[in-house]
Amino acid sequence: MPETPHIVGDVMTRTVVAVGRDAPFKEIVRTMEQWKVSAMPVLEGEGRVIGVVSEADLLPKEEFRDSDPSLFEPRRRLSDVAKAGAVTAEELMSTPAITVHADATLAQAARIMAVRHVKRLPVVDGIGMLQGIVSRADLLKVFLRPDEEIEEEVRRTVVAYLFPAFSHAIHVSVHEGVVTLRGHTHDTSLISVAVRLVRAVEGVVDVEPQLTGESAGRDGAGTTL
Repeated sequence: MPETPHIVGDVMTRTVVAVGRDAPFKEIVRTMEQWKVSAMPVLEGEGRVIGVVSEADLLPKEEFRDSDPSLFEPRRRLSDVAKAGAVTAEELMSTPAITVHADATLAQAARIMAVRHVKRLPVVDGIGMLQGIVSRADLLKVFLRPDEEIEEEVRRTVVAYLFPAFSHAIHVSVHEGVVTLRGHTHDTSLISVAVRLVRAVEGVVDVEPQLTGESAGRDGAGTTL
C-alpha cells in the first residue's frame, strides 16, 4: 500500500526567529537583518502566534516618508497608511496569522501558500503555540530525494501493491525525478491508477508510462494496447 505522504513536521524549521507584540520597529529591522529573514511570527505569552510581521509591513514607513499619505492614497491603501505610522510589532503585523499544523501534508501547505499568497507559514499546535516554520524552500526539499530512493519506493509501494503477481514484469527507472514504467500488464485499467500513485510519491517530478496490456473488447477478446 502506498506510504503516507510527507507532512509539514518532516521538513519544517524548528528553530524560529520571532518577536513579541511590543517589539519596537527598529528592533524588528535589526532582528531581520541579523538572522537574514524577511518575516517573523509575532508572539504573546508563552509562545502563542498572534500575527506575522514581514518586510512588506515595514516598507510603508519609508514609502510615505516625504508625504502625508492620508491626502493622496486611495481607500485600498488604508492598511499601508496605518502601518506607515506604526512603531511596534502589534501595530505592524498582519493578523490573524495564516498558520498550518505539523501534521498537514506538504500539498496542503503548498495550497495554503498559493491561495493566501504567502511565502512561509508558522507551524502551530492545537492551541496556537509556535512549533516551527515552513517555507516554500522547505516544501521543495522532497525534490532532493535521490533517484534510487524514489525508485525503491515506487517498486515497493506502487508496483508490488498493484501488480503483486506480475511485479517482475514491470521495470521502474528514475532519472532526475522522472519515473518511467515499462512492461506488460494483463489489466490495462491499472495503468492510470499506477500513474496517479507514482505521481503522489514525494519527490517525483513526472511519470512516463510505457506499459502495454490487454483490455477486454466487446466480444471478450483481448486487445493489446
